[in-house]
Amino acid sequence: MAKGNKGCAVGIDLGTTFSCVGAWLHQESRVEIITNQQGKRTTPSVVAFTNTDILIGEAARNQAATNAENTIFGAKRLIGRKCSDPTVKNDCKTLPFKVVANSDDEPKFVVNHQFEEKKFTAESISSKIVKHMGEIATGFMEQAVKKAVITVPAHFNDSQRQATKRAAARAGLDVLRIVNEPTAAAIAYGLYKRANSVEERNIFVFDFGGGTLDVSLLAIKHNVFIVKATSGDTHLGGEDFNNNLLNHFMKRFNTKHNKDMSKDPRALSRLRAECERVKQDLSFSKEVNVHVDALFQGIDFSDKITQAKFEDLNKELFENCKKIVEKCFIDAKIERSSVHDVVLVGGSSRIPKVKQILQEFFPAKAIHNSINPDEAIAHGAAYLAAMLNGDIKNAPQLVLSDVNPLSFGTNTRGDVMDVLIPRNTPIPVTKTMEYVTVKDDQTAIRFKVYEGERKKASENNLLGSVRLTGLPSAPRGYEVKLTYTIDENGILSACLMDKKTNKKCNLVITEDDKGKLSTDEIAEMIESAEIFKDEDEEHVKKAKARNALDDYVYEMEKALKDNHVSSKLSSEDKGKIKHAIDEAKKVIGAKLDEQDKSVYKDHLKAVKSVFEPIKKKIG
Repeated sequence: MAKGNKGCAVGIDLGTTFSCVGAWLHQESRVEIITNQQGKRTTPSVVAFTNTDILIGEAARNQAATNAENTIFGAKRLIGRKCSDPTVKNDCKTLPFKVVANSDDEPKFVVNHQFEEKKFTAESISSKIVKHMGEIATGFMEQAVKKAVITVPAHFNDSQRQATKRAAARAGLDVLRIVNEPTAAAIAYGLYKRANSVEERNIFVFDFGGGTLDVSLLAIKHNVFIVKATSGDTHLGGEDFNNNLLNHFMKRFNTKHNKDMSKDPRALSRLRAECERVKQDLSFSKEVNVHVDALFQGIDFSDKITQAKFEDLNKELFENCKKIVEKCFIDAKIERSSVHDVVLVGGSSRIPKVKQILQEFFPAKAIHNSINPDEAIAHGAAYLAAMLNGDIKNAPQLVLSDVNPLSFGTNTRGDVMDVLIPRNTPIPVTKTMEYVTVKDDQTAIRFKVYEGERKKASENNLLGSVRLTGLPSAPRGYEVKLTYTIDENGILSACLMDKKTNKKCNLVITEDDKGKLSTDEIAEMIESAEIFKDEDEEHVKKAKARNALDDYVYEMEKALKDNHVSSKLSSEDKGKIKHAIDEAKKVIGAKLDEQDKSVYKDHLKAVKSVFEPIKKKIG
């Protein structure tokens, strides 16, 4: 026990499959990974509902086979996602419990609890797990734990970060920081091994857990941790290997016995547990036997699988691992040869094929297994929690600089994405851009807030909008300032301000304000930006051509309204200008997608050929 321990801040690795909690021990000046009531250092991220109780962790997992329909696991994979997402639909096919959509297409778990049907969101399930981890820490420290650093995958979007933060708040914890999992792992690795190095060292962290894969490239020097680039997939992890094994063995059983066990929750739960064991055993055995007594309708199931077959079943997953690693180095714009250390964390990093892929990618580097892959993230989070809480006296104070996984921007004329904060920008960060009204006497202005990589704004993920009213009635071109701020948790806020009066409108992006990214949309956004690069660039050129024509027509209209200028114009000149304006407005008013940029350029030449000679004539 750690009675009298001054600090009450902990680090929690809220994992898809297992969660882990750590705390700083003052007298020993080190992090302690806290064991649960069963004496284990990791706790299953499982919540079970019975007619009398709610079970969490080991107790929940131990009764899963007999209460499969009411035992929830993998909730982290559904945070911030939609039921209509194809990957969610696919996952639900093999889940032993029921998932339904609410009115906002948000997934809800349906369970029977205390003899009633009840529904819980992924956020609610996660809050129960976080609370349980806090209670484990409280029991060890013998004082209430009130503060925590919570870790999330680096590629969690703003919606998922907000949901995780709210889950911790519902569990009664003050969140000191939401930190990316690879960054927390790098802290654990660098703290005692490389943090005092005189020379800068580049650390590549490969974090492969139960639900997600995150890779990050960091530079560490004198206790300063700078993330140079990050890449990942929020739907690639150990659960996907389990699902592939489950589908494989289910087909084998169905074919052999001409029985369909896919609708039996208890059978699915028992076979899934066997698949988890098989996956683990294949990490050190070339061949593993499979056996489940009375799996379905009293029929025993026996089979075997080789490591080679396992790798073949998961070929696509391994290929995705390679792509994610390569993408990180492309974004960082450095050579893999400049990496000093390669660090593996997360339970899925134990898979032999994963180590082989990394060894082939870094042939001259040793792959480090010196830190416990299951505990490293919680270890780093616990140190950071103690540091932020002011509990650390005689240990290095760390400086962290993380990055945002997606670009944040707004829509401008022609549906063009104007990026304020590019992807992989160090955070926290604040960026301001100046914009102007586009119509005369415009008393309100609104900007939509997007995240994504497409140059066409509407193709990105809409987070919300910020609207400023009460602008003074003024000619087109009245100036306002739009400011985006990403805090240390990676959460975005926006502020729109009138430059002259300093009147403001603020927006903190919340779950209710925004659309939610589905599982693979972050990776898809980055990939789509490359696929549609030429198309998007053509759209931007077209929008700029139309805007140039619109701006010139506006100047012509101003000239006609100006009494000083208008008095110098003949009736014939006024007629020519009005005709040119009317013809140009027909083109400007047409749908952008239905026009070619040459049409705007031709009309700009046409109106200039009318207006420029007249301007010269009247001086």
